[in-house]
Amino acid sequence: MKKRRLGSCVTFFPQPATLVVSADAGGAVNLMMASWAGIVSKTPPTMAVSLHHGRKSYANIRELGWFSVNAVPAKYAIEADLCGLASGKDTDKFELTGLTVESGATPDVQLLSESPLNVECRYSSEVVLGDYRLVLGEIVEIHACDAAFVEQGSIDARQFDPLVYLGGLREYWSLGEKVADAYRAGLSLLPAKND
Repeated sequence: MKKRRLGSCVTFFPQPATLVVSADAGGAVNLMMASWAGIVSKTPPTMAVSLHHGRKSYANIRELGWFSVNAVPAKYAIEADLCGLASGKDTDKFELTGLTVESGATPDVQLLSESPLNVECRYSSEVVLGDYRLVLGEIVEIHACDAAFVEQGSIDARQFDPLVYLGGLREYWSLGEKVADAYRAGLSLLPAKND
């Protein structure tokens, strides 16, 4: 496969579109679009989100020590994009988008009501990366929509309908269909064991 070198940049790599919900000490809740987010440890369960140090969300998280990371369903691409364009310092994003929040299991955490998958986090540490802070949060609870659970405990991932962001293209995409089972599909490539 012929490839092009693009240099040192942040481009094209599909990233989850998430909305970070945080609040300040006065109880004012803010929404912020964040595509640099993901689970980075199983033990302890840890979520990482990269935030610019000047963002209201970063100040809120440092002030209260709590936040939630919420998966964005593809149908909310426009509302989520607004949450990345406007600053919570001078814009009521809830009024403009119609999005809502609900209480999490932890008193200081708000969850995006329209999200089918919410992750409650307690601030644990951060790494300074130039103008950005890689905020690490211990996962204290995960909420998943009831509609995703089908018989015998299996999950219908189509109910999450996750939105992804392609940075270099500045485009949002929904996902297609399932193509393989993780931790099983690759077994077909391993040599057969003789017992």
